[in-house]
Amino acid sequence: MTYTIETPPRFLRRAKGFFRAHPDLRERFAALVEALRQDPFQPRLRLHPLRGELEGLYAVSLTHAYRVTLTIAITECAIVLLDIGSHDAVYR
Repeated sequence: MTYTIETPPRFLRRAKGFFRAHPDLRERFAALVEALRQDPFQPRLRLHPLRGELEGLYAVSLTHAYRVTLTIAITECAIVLLDIGSHDAVYR
């Protein structure tokens, strides 16, 4: 089973600014998205649920310093990318 990846306009705006500042991470992000599409529960992705105000969302690490937050609708086999940025910026 593969998942569909959805990128709302807000995510696309955040990603545009992020990749302008970090063009070296584009390939890594593309590989991350492909891995999510195949199986978001792969241990190497380190998918983890968030707590507090972000409860119900999940995060994966792009690098040690940068995260991607997302929602996973398992029943619909869809992954919605919500935010990308530094650890502190994503978890605000």
